[in-house]
Amino acid sequence: MAEMTGSTPAGETAEKDAGEGHHGVAFADAFRVWLRVAALSFGGPAGQIAVMHRIVVDEKRWIGEHRFLHALNYCMLLPGPEAQQLAIYIGWLMHRTLGGLVAGILFVLPGFLSILGLSYIYAAYGNVGIVAGLFFGLKAAVLAVVVQAVIRIGGRALKNRVMVGIAAAAFIAIFFLHVPFPLIVLAAGIAGFLGGRLGLAAFQAGGGHKAGSGPVLSDAESALGEGIPAHARPNLAWSLRMSAVLLALWIVPVAALYLAFGPGNVLTEIGLFFSKMAVVTFGGAYAVLAYVAQQAVQHFGWLKPGEMLDGLGMAETTPGPLIMVVQFVGFMGAYRDPGALNPMLAATLAAMLTTWVTFVPCFLWIFLGAPFIEKLRGNVALAGAMSAITAAVVGVILNLAIWFGLHTLFAEVASVSLGGLRLDIPVLQSAVPAAMALSAAAAIAIFRFKTSVITTLLACAISGMLWTLAVG
Repeated sequence: MAEMTGSTPAGETAEKDAGEGHHGVAFADAFRVWLRVAALSFGGPAGQIAVMHRIVVDEKRWIGEHRFLHALNYCMLLPGPEAQQLAIYIGWLMHRTLGGLVAGILFVLPGFLSILGLSYIYAAYGNVGIVAGLFFGLKAAVLAVVVQAVIRIGGRALKNRVMVGIAAAAFIAIFFLHVPFPLIVLAAGIAGFLGGRLGLAAFQAGGGHKAGSGPVLSDAESALGEGIPAHARPNLAWSLRMSAVLLALWIVPVAALYLAFGPGNVLTEIGLFFSKMAVVTFGGAYAVLAYVAQQAVQHFGWLKPGEMLDGLGMAETTPGPLIMVVQFVGFMGAYRDPGALNPMLAATLAAMLTTWVTFVPCFLWIFLGAPFIEKLRGNVALAGAMSAITAAVVGVILNLAIWFGLHTLFAEVASVSLGGLRLDIPVLQSAVPAAMALSAAAAIAIFRFKTSVITTLLACAISGMLWTLAVG
């Protein structure tokens, strides 16, 4: 791509065009694309990132493979849901601040509305048979979607044997040794940084790309081009202004609740607790759900034992980030302790508050750091670190897929200690044949017949409801 136009290098031309917004993607078109991404964002971060990649890179060709992975690697380092942050990042790259806001809000909105509706049903009617059947069928289908996502992302990120080794090491560390996710990311990042600094081919962008992994869209061939758009260049004044606005939007409502109702009010407790969670949720929802469940049940009394899994079922089988389960936690907490408010009104306000303090910080992290990350896109050491982190995350996602599969296909999972290892082993007698059949059918539909994700999910949801009604 060293072609010259007059005396201007092609890279500079691409940068100028991108800065002038000449990528040819109208904002209205992007709005519809982000709606589609949001509607199809099932299956946790693995499925959501795969859907986004398929639409934004493979179909629409907005950005190239390297830029997509570079943005993803940065989002993986942040607290909060990386898939939503990736949507904000790409939306911001394409259409400035408004694009980032629209992409991020739309990514969360369908899940928020879905879980809010299901929470109303749950609070009013409990574990209704037809609703349980819906969840049953959806969870079985989502397992196949997650497996597809692991294969898709692994095929893109594991470019050579070194990356495969990093992914395997990450899987062993988290599955067998229960090493905290942040430590895995740190170790992979250090290894990748050193490898990139030393110029090792395995850690360089495009180095040793796997044969048969399919054509890769280069940044230069994408609509955005390989240059940095003018609005995406580091601007300290803009970053500070945006940070001040977003910090105020995040903190002021919580402070107002504290001053108005005191620290013992359920809305104040929810605002403070989930604000704290927003800055420690490294590694995705599963990394913190055990702690959230413990606090919600034992400390605050927001949930009854076992209800966290019901909420997780809602989050796993509705579009949007899995961390949306905290919305259900906040909803039930205020529903059971509404104070002077109507229980449903208090619960609705709590759900909105929980969602607000969970996701507003995501916009802060992206708008504050993304311009500087874009500037470092050509840094070989940083690229090596991020490539290694992506490989490690593949291993972590595989761990999540196995965890999800165990808890979907078996009613009971036992924890067994073997030397210094702790393994989750399914109780074979607790196998759920109907779940296995639905998961197998979903896998055949997706892998053999290339059925769309949404069609597969709907078919399995209907099948799950029919099966539940049939067995009573």
